[in-house]
Amino acid sequence: MVALDTSSFVAYLAGERGLDVEALDAALESEQGVFSPIVVTELLSGREVVGRAAATILAVPQLAILDGYWIRAGNLRAGLLRRGLKAGLADSLIAQSCLDHDIALITRDRDFRTFARHAGLRLQ
Repeated sequence: MVALDTSSFVAYLAGERGLDVEALDAALESEQGVFSPIVVTELLSGREVVGRAAATILAVPQLAILDGYWIRAGNLRAGLLRRGLKAGLADSLIAQSCLDHDIALITRDRDFRTFARHAGLRLQ
């Protein structure tokens, strides 16, 4: 199982190329791709996401929010911010979902590198 980030999925839908899009396509093909609930929210919030794109998003399984998730996500973000590092709220929530389920994240968003270096998030 591997988590799919908004940035890579938008690129995938747009027909862009890249290692992340190839990995995402492979994950979907093998039915190993999953979304964090936050990514579903981000994707469905896009104006261009209607019809077939929305159906594609809704067909991808979602990670469960585990007990204590909100506290762990808050602590994760606070720890990074205390170090003077960038830790956006949505990114913190996505990273915590991946950490809770011990899965890697496919993304093209460089902001997740902070979570990889300082919190153990695995990137693919």
